[in-house]
Amino acid sequence: MSAEQPPSTAFAASGEEVITRSIDITSSVSAQRLESTSVTEFYEIERTAEIIVKGNYKRVALQFPDDLLHDAVPVYRLLKRNVGQTHDLYVLADTSYGNCCVDEVAAQHVDADLMVHYGHACMSKTSRLPVVYIFGRKPIDAEDCVQQLSQMFASVPGAGETVTKTVLVRHEVGYTYRAGDVVKLLRDKIGLSVLYHEIPTWVDPAPVSNPSEPSNETKAPASSDSQSRIDEDANIILYIGEESLTLTNLLMTHSSSQVYSYNPTTKSSRLESERTNRLLMRRFAAVQKARDADVFGILVGTLGVVSYLPLVSHLRKILVKAQKKSYTISVGKLNPAKLGNFMEIECFVLAACPENSVIESKEFYRPIVTPYELEVALQAEGTWSGRYMLDFGRLLAEYDSRNDTLNEEEDRDPDQPTFSLVTGKYRQARRFGAPGLSDGDTSSPDTLVLRNQDGTMTVLPGNAAAQYLQSRSFRGLEARVGEDTPSILEQGRSGIARGYTDDHPTNDESHA
Repeated sequence: MSAEQPPSTAFAASGEEVITRSIDITSSVSAQRLESTSVTEFYEIERTAEIIVKGNYKRVALQFPDDLLHDAVPVYRLLKRNVGQTHDLYVLADTSYGNCCVDEVAAQHVDADLMVHYGHACMSKTSRLPVVYIFGRKPIDAEDCVQQLSQMFASVPGAGETVTKTVLVRHEVGYTYRAGDVVKLLRDKIGLSVLYHEIPTWVDPAPVSNPSEPSNETKAPASSDSQSRIDEDANIILYIGEESLTLTNLLMTHSSSQVYSYNPTTKSSRLESERTNRLLMRRFAAVQKARDADVFGILVGTLGVVSYLPLVSHLRKILVKAQKKSYTISVGKLNPAKLGNFMEIECFVLAACPENSVIESKEFYRPIVTPYELEVALQAEGTWSGRYMLDFGRLLAEYDSRNDTLNEEEDRDPDQPTFSLVTGKYRQARRFGAPGLSDGDTSSPDTLVLRNQDGTMTVLPGNAAAQYLQSRSFRGLEARVGEDTPSILEQGRSGIARGYTDDHPTNDESHA
């Protein structure tokens, strides 16, 4: 019988949870790998070693997710045997953020010049290191997949009309090695043009290509903006993979398309678009809560995505323009205990990779919205058409056109109350600063100006944390400044924990 663990609360987690926590790997790609292929084939040892040797990379970081970490030692030994002693290999685990993101910060600790990422990946663009992606090889019956998807496609209303519909194929990265075969069979089966984008297995952030890199690798496209626009126009999307965040985000970003999924594990297919409206309704509720917030916390949920710094600056800019108070916080992996320390913050904005941007856990005490949802919340009432966006680059690129709409709202009365759909009442928003104020401007209504005896002037701007402290019934222990007599300094203890100087009597004291 296992020992009873200390209780955990929403504000403080038990310290034993980190050690006793079990990781479910029964349905992981590692368990499936043992049934279908060897370690050398599953982790593409030969291809990885060839890239390391040809590129002359001296310090290589190997990033493993939790469910593949037990294979790190055999993978390390096989790679070391193939690359020799002139190349150093380092195993990275326990990433600061999500396992799907490339942890460039951890790689910098060992001064790595190449990253090898294993397992599921969100494919966010990196900014510092070239990355080799090893997705693994999840087993899939290509013939059964094509048969079921083609049958579902045939049942789509209007599928046989003269005007053909755009069919887009998406899949989990673990099925990349068979995706080409599935797409070819699908095109022959349905007789239509099927749109498919190959997932890159090599990403180099440098603007100049490296002549030593392998020529047979699939390269990441220079820009995914036009590709994303084509994907949005797809009428029908066929998704291959299990239930995951990738599928959930696909449903929200393509809400106007019919999405069908095929699960290779259970060999079942179904229509997924029926739950799209429920997902968007929950996000719309989060947007309404963000409308009512005046103090925001910008959560930095990634340090590896190439555009995270411009995004954080962009979020600060639009919050200042809307006269909202913001704090920038980097807390690593999110949990209610960490965010519970910032109770003065009314809403959080998460700047993370697209796959980890949507947080719907009810355990958090404050709503967490995406950058796109924040922009929608700061616009006029009723401006959200249901369109959803998770890509950083597109969000920043489209800000100029959305900025024109925000400029038209500057003529509105800032003191005009707004109606809250959350509470069903009118509310008066708190304003922090004023539009166009520079540092040192004293015209803001919540700014305090102090002048001392020497004539020196001090400007104290409005502080959201101080205002929240004043509104609390308990503000900490009573200071009692000047009311109690100061304590007298006394000689403290000295020595080490095994024996302090005052623990044992001296020889004179023992004979007395």
